[in-house]
Amino acid sequence: MDDQPSPEHRRPEGVTDETVEAVGKVSAALDHVEDARGHLYAFHRLMGSAESTFEEAEALVREAGHEDLADALDRDVLGQNPLPGMWSFQMVEAFDDGFYARTKGLHQRIIDELTAGRRHVFEAEMKELRRTRGREGHEAKPADVEGDPEYDD
Repeated sequence: MDDQPSPEHRRPEGVTDETVEAVGKVSAALDHVEDARGHLYAFHRLMGSAESTFEEAEALVREAGHEDLADALDRDVLGQNPLPGMWSFQMVEAFDDGFYARTKGLHQRIIDELTAGRRHVFEAEMKELRRTRGREGHEAKPADVEGDPEYDD
């Protein structure tokens, strides 16, 4: 068993510590963007649920005899844009097609150009510094875990 990181996680020849750290920092920033994107999608789902629930509420308010308030819900809430000119699906599309696409593309370009397309080199080196060779739970890679058919070759 080779107790080394997978080749795709090893630093390419000639890449400096500073470059590995810089690429790692770009990847960490993208992780934050990915989290923000998840929150944006959660916002999108919540706004859709809110719209449906407001629709049900408007009908109940109307059935309870409160026409003026039901009309206000219908006029001022239902179908409204949460942001000027945009429903939440349009926010998601604008984000995905704009900032997110540019950020993902530049992140990939940085990895391709600076670490020969190898992802998570910084993290793999951090793991190597912190793990104890030969200790259970400190294997270099999944293929090193014995007895688990999911990882056995």
